[in-house]
Amino acid sequence: MSTPETATAVAPARIAHHRRYLMCRPEHFTVNYSINPWMEPANPTDTARALEQWQKLYDLYLELGHEVELIEPLAAYPDMVYTANGGFVIDGRAYVPSFYYEERKGEAPAFAEWFRANGFDTVLPKEINEGEGDFLLAGDVILAGTGFRSAGDSHREVHEVFDREVVTLTLVDARFYHLDTALTVLDPVVEPGQTAGIAYLPHAFDEASQKILAERFPDAILVADEDGAVFGLNSASDGYNVIISPRATGFEKQLRERGYNPLTVDLSELLLGGGGIKCCTLELRGA
Repeated sequence: MSTPETATAVAPARIAHHRRYLMCRPEHFTVNYSINPWMEPANPTDTARALEQWQKLYDLYLELGHEVELIEPLAAYPDMVYTANGGFVIDGRAYVPSFYYEERKGEAPAFAEWFRANGFDTVLPKEINEGEGDFLLAGDVILAGTGFRSAGDSHREVHEVFDREVVTLTLVDARFYHLDTALTVLDPVVEPGQTAGIAYLPHAFDEASQKILAERFPDAILVADEDGAVFGLNSASDGYNVIISPRATGFEKQLRERGYNPLTVDLSELLLGGGGIKCCTLELRGA
């Protein structure tokens, strides 16, 4: 009979859930301004390489059986590839972004137009917010980031739009300027009353936020800085398959231990603009 010291915990069986995503081909990707610590206009970027890497992510989603919609890229907005910032969608209702930096403000009308044309109940914001970059749905709760981009008043507004509990989390490390760079929701579908599995980088948050996360998600995967620093947490999960950076090797091991199936896609070229897998992926949750 196994003693507690020798018993091996059995990871729960994970289920892959069909997802629907919005993406944008990086046809105009370059770094010609800097609005986050990752962007250095003096460093050369390779648009063809960005397209090739992005295509592998797109193809993998289709291979896994997910639906992927596309929004037309606009030449003047190289960051439009990061569609996660293009809105926040629950139950067929789309909350449109209002970008913090002037360089991205022109993307918002294009996303609003796409949502309307595709049958979403489209809500225009009054407050500064950057969509699913700073709003993540964890079960019935909206985790909402602030500190660098989305303003605190947008947390009140998103609560009013979706009538769900909103938990404010304050980011303090400029490398992790959006919530989706420092925290990922591993279970997009959970039974009512259950807690979604998440993973996060503790020191990306202030002490009060770390306490909230520890209390609400005691079983969360705590990720090391070396995995966070390669945007390992900027990942996409269907509940079983978790697509992550190939450089996040520690996180990959942690996921396997919990019964998830990590799959790697290299988006290193798009990281030059401060984005990764999740940044390129906006979840479209239908009614």
